[in-house]
Amino acid sequence: MTNGLARASVRFRPASFAGTFVALLFAAVVVTACGVLLQTGLTAHVPPVRYARVPVVVAADPQAHLTTGHGDDRDTDSEALPDQPRLATGLAARIAARPGVAAAVPDIAFPLGATRGGAGGAELPRLTGRNWSAHLIPPASDPGSASGGAANGSTGATAGTSGTTGTSGAVRAPGAGEVVLDAGAARAAHLSVGDTLTLFAPGRTAAYRISGLVPADASTGPTAYLADSAADPLSGHPGRADAIAVFPKPGTGTAALADQARLAVGGRAKVRTGDGRGAAEQPGLAEGKEVMTAIGGSFGGIATATAVFVVMGTVALAVGQRGREIALLRAIGATPRQIRRTVATEALLVAPVAGAAGILPGVGLARWWLRQLVHRGAVPRGVTLDVGWIPMAAAIGAGLLGSLVAGHLAARRPSRARPSRALGEAAVERRRPGVVRTVLGVAAVVGGCVVAGVASHQTGDDAASVALGIVFCLMAGVAFLGPVVAWLAAAVLGMPLRASGSVPGMLAAANTRTAARRLAAAITPIALVTAFCGTLLCMQGSLTHASSRQLRQAVVADQVVGSGGAGLPASAAGRAAALPGVDTAVGVLRSGALVREGGGLDSASLVGVSGDPAALPKVLQLGVEEGSLADLTGGGRTVAVDTLLAGTAHVKVGGRLSLRLGDGTAVRPTVVAIYARGLGVGQLLMPRSAVAPYAATANDAQVLVRDAPGADPAAVRRELAGLGVPGSTVTDRAGYRAQADRDLELNAWSNQVMAAVLGGFAAVAAANTLVMTVLDRRREVALLRLAGTTRRQVLGMMRWEALVVAVAGLAVGAVIAWVTLVPIARGLTGASPYVPPLTGAGIAGGAVALALAATLLPARLLVRRPAAP
Repeated sequence: MTNGLARASVRFRPASFAGTFVALLFAAVVVTACGVLLQTGLTAHVPPVRYARVPVVVAADPQAHLTTGHGDDRDTDSEALPDQPRLATGLAARIAARPGVAAAVPDIAFPLGATRGGAGGAELPRLTGRNWSAHLIPPASDPGSASGGAANGSTGATAGTSGTTGTSGAVRAPGAGEVVLDAGAARAAHLSVGDTLTLFAPGRTAAYRISGLVPADASTGPTAYLADSAADPLSGHPGRADAIAVFPKPGTGTAALADQARLAVGGRAKVRTGDGRGAAEQPGLAEGKEVMTAIGGSFGGIATATAVFVVMGTVALAVGQRGREIALLRAIGATPRQIRRTVATEALLVAPVAGAAGILPGVGLARWWLRQLVHRGAVPRGVTLDVGWIPMAAAIGAGLLGSLVAGHLAARRPSRARPSRALGEAAVERRRPGVVRTVLGVAAVVGGCVVAGVASHQTGDDAASVALGIVFCLMAGVAFLGPVVAWLAAAVLGMPLRASGSVPGMLAAANTRTAARRLAAAITPIALVTAFCGTLLCMQGSLTHASSRQLRQAVVADQVVGSGGAGLPASAAGRAAALPGVDTAVGVLRSGALVREGGGLDSASLVGVSGDPAALPKVLQLGVEEGSLADLTGGGRTVAVDTLLAGTAHVKVGGRLSLRLGDGTAVRPTVVAIYARGLGVGQLLMPRSAVAPYAATANDAQVLVRDAPGADPAAVRRELAGLGVPGSTVTDRAGYRAQADRDLELNAWSNQVMAAVLGGFAAVAAANTLVMTVLDRRREVALLRLAGTTRRQVLGMMRWEALVVAVAGLAVGAVIAWVTLVPIARGLTGASPYVPPLTGAGIAGGAVALALAATLLPARLLVRRPAAP
């Protein structure tokens, strides 16, 4: 009997079950996408390209580790390093001395700008500078073996070349003032042996003669090889290599070779084989895995909870609309257990099918997500999506569990009604929520307010991380207390409708007041859309607005020399300062750092500045609140800290701040100043000499220039353009402000995607709920038509009801978003939330349009052919 009733319900109430199917489908899409992204973050790897023919690679650990506590309380926190980790080149000699090791080759890479001839010559494409020993690493396309000639130190000879590049013959190691180019780069630039290049390296700018050509290696791109003794200081990080390639002697296997390398490094570096070699090529993989894990885990958890929340609401609405049917079943003798089993069977019929249908779109969404992360540089190229059965099972299981629980709870009361009173109770809507529902609603609201209070005492990422948790708690409270919220909304918004005197307005006011539960079912998803989109978009808008404001106040330079992507060499600031009409020139090197906060590590933006720190206010006015920037000294002994970060790290002027620089080097500089304008500029400020050796690249991002009094700005701009640095641009201070911080840009995009996914899902749920509620009003519409109400009046009534739903949902969602945003915005920016006008108007307009469309379209179907009530 139970299965027959369930199948009949699905067959004869298609609109209700179509709404449930849609909610379950989109829930499966969101949960699958987040689950697949989480699984990819946990298992991500990249195949080796440059080191494909190297059996063992030794590289620095891409993560920083902080261990706190002792014994059973011992805990280790790991965080991806913000920049390229490197290891000492001296380890190569120790590895090479081990038994079974034929050679250990340090691999040093750094960006190079190049021009033909002197500084004013034609610019060449960007090159990668490498030490000459690194050419022994065989390219992936090399038909020879990794343990062959390269391992024994034989360089071989380059193939003959023709055309403008000439013939290189046997290539010897470059000497002082010489460079060896790969044949592909030379051919593209129409260069040959004997030509002269000016190379702009992080450590020095000088002219070099091309002494030879080597075959091109597609895995490295255009490359310039310099003498080992020259490449080390030119790289900007002397004494440090990106990795060490280890080659075996004949008869030594990869496992034995790796063991020997581990004995040599003694735990000071990672020894990688197999696919692990790809992580040595792509040190950003660790950070990329954290990004994917964070999106798939934290956002996935909120998305899953939201999906279950929406599914439960939709299923509860679908079951609630069948109150009369359930009452009739009770009246003819159906037991409560049979009714509950019928509802459960319906869930078993619909949920697995909807969940399975959402898997492929969910995988497609995850694939798009990953492509976008790769395109934005948050995840290295080569990472592929890991699609497993666990996310799919979780998507189907979450929908099934949510629908079963919601159906059981919704059918609990009508199934327990006495048969003699079931039809009478079903005919009248309950005005007040039950005791359990009220207690849960009040608890959720109180919990959300408590979490918001806790967030108000946090700063930075700690405050932002609880944002969606606050939204979810408050939304759960609204869902439980929905009838009360709807009754209040109907009472307040119904007054102008009743006072209008129009038939549609009076009908709408009466309907919304007497059908509070139906109104609550429509208001809740609108509030969900507003709360989620408002919180995510306005949180990012507040951060962007505060960052832009602080940048406008901080950057007072007259001219800004920008880089073409690879950066400006360290000499650029000094050369700019020597130009006529220039008063001050300060180089700005951008990096990152990890700050110890309690028992963990949090990332922060780090800026290294060159020149006299006392002159820094001429180009950057950071709003120093305590201490003095003039006390910044070299050697990594001093640091200036942004106010918000100082509060989070609990440091003051004169105290020490525990830092891990870009490559993981631990320092404890003394805080000499605390400043207010760190957003967009940098949360930490140190001398350039203390930052450059440990940054991903020792090149500057910009050079900030202050014109001399009375100097002609146009003339100074022309002088700066004549610096001859490849790829450089000269703009005014707006150029600096226009260059968005990478982390800020990535966070903005991430929040927009989260808003689109959650907001879109909530919007579909809202439209779905509104359509279900309208289609369930066939009898009511038919009765109104038989009583003489015109089609226009019915549609007018529906229109006013839709506006009531939209306004009430917007108001509730806006209150939730504001309660969430106040502590979060103050923690992130130190200021009140900022609502971008276009964002606010877009959310409001979208909610109103959604409510009107989802109400009026099905309403038009109802008034075409009224049925007998």
